Amino acid sequence: MLDYNLIFAVVCGISLLLVLILIFKIQAFISLLISSILVGVMTGMPSNEILTTMQDGMGSTLGFVALVVGLGGMFGAILEHSGGAEALAKFLLKRFGEKRAGYAMVLTGFIVAIPVFFDVAFIILIPLVYALQRKTKKSLLLYAIPLLAGLALTHTFIPPTPGPIAVADILGANLGYVILFGLIVGIPSALISGPLFGKFIAGKIYIQAPLMETPHDQEVKTPSVSLVIGIICFPIFLILSNTLLSSPLLDSWNIPNAVIKTFKMLGHPFVALLLANLLVWYLLGIRIGTSKSKLLEITTKSMGPAGIIILLTGAGGVFKQMLINTGTGEMLATYFSEEGINLIIFAFISAATVRILQGSSTVAMITAAGIVAPIMPQTLSEPRSAMIVISIAAGASIFSHVNDSGFWLVSKYLYLNEKQTFASWSSMTTILAVVALISVYILSLFIP
Repeated sequence: MLDYNLIFAVVCGISLLLVLILIFKIQAFISLLISSILVGVMTGMPSNEILTTMQDGMGSTLGFVALVVGLGGMFGAILEHSGGAEALAKFLLKRFGEKRAGYAMVLTGFIVAIPVFFDVAFIILIPLVYALQRKTKKSLLLYAIPLLAGLALTHTFIPPTPGPIAVADILGANLGYVILFGLIVGIPSALISGPLFGKFIAGKIYIQAPLMETPHDQEVKTPSVSLVIGIICFPIFLILSNTLLSSPLLDSWNIPNAVIKTFKMLGHPFVALLLANLLVWYLLGIRIGTSKSKLLEITTKSMGPAGIIILLTGAGGVFKQMLINTGTGEMLATYFSEEGINLIIFAFISAATVRILQGSSTVAMITAAGIVAPIMPQTLSEPRSAMIVISIAAGASIFSHVNDSGFWLVSKYLYLNEKQTFASWSSMTTILAVVALISVYILSLFIP
């Protein structure tokens, strides 16, 4: 049976979160903490228990996320400085050719956004989109929308980007399954919202590239493409190998226990990203001419944006813990179980609502994860938990508009007015989200 006092407290907490972010422009980290306290107070939780809950929620969440996001930030910063991202993009364009350039841009965005934040990757790669437009004289959107779709795919669905990492940790999902299902769901989503939609919208809106072009950092030699791809794929390979070897899928292979234990260690995200950092530090740093002092400067600066993500994720963990300790999560879990409400759909709607109201996909992911985590059944399988992560990520990517910094970033660099940005970028993110939801729902019908 529903306790409407508890529900009212949660609604008030989420409403306060949105008011603080949207109206008072208070940083999301502080807003999440204040909203968590309000939920505790309104449910009658003693003050000392509220403070203990906040401490427990923050500590349990950051133990994993802080290491992964920090290591991922440093890894991406060195890749960016080396010019590896641009080298990869040029290689793919050459291989695919002009006629299939849209697919090349999807693949480029997908790979580059694994170690590099969305906005940074977009700024690095936008000169290539400009160059393509100048050469073909076709609309800039024909190449920009596929690139954005590839970037959004990785930013939304594929660890070790911060959003899915944070949600997977809050929900206790296996990262290997999140990566696997993120790929299965994300590929059709990116292809439909990228090259296919890009071709359509380019026929409706003609945009020319500007005259200038921003080169990448010229202090170092450009690394080889095969090296860049190998280094980016290295940690993902280790994490996926650990998941597959630890799953029942390969039981019949009689793999030696020593091999399984080795990959269990090497395939843990901590170790996989740590090894990847050592590789990128030497192969894309020292070996191509970057000094040790410069590498130290690059990695130190990367901690700035990583720190924001870490604190925000910790605050999301506080909100989750407050829902658990007040009993709200258990009550809602019982209700949804009795009513037979699909958790994948609920997770998507929760994330989509927060995303549309306040803009940030990361805040939407973390808030939705905090709402969903307490109502997830204890017996839920690892694949099912990963699907809920993907569903939340899909909802958190829907309809980017004026309250999202990405909306203005795209508008500025593609020289679009607000109406054109809604028609192109906002529509693309909505198509991506809806196709991803449909895909993960269909997948859930076949995997228990």
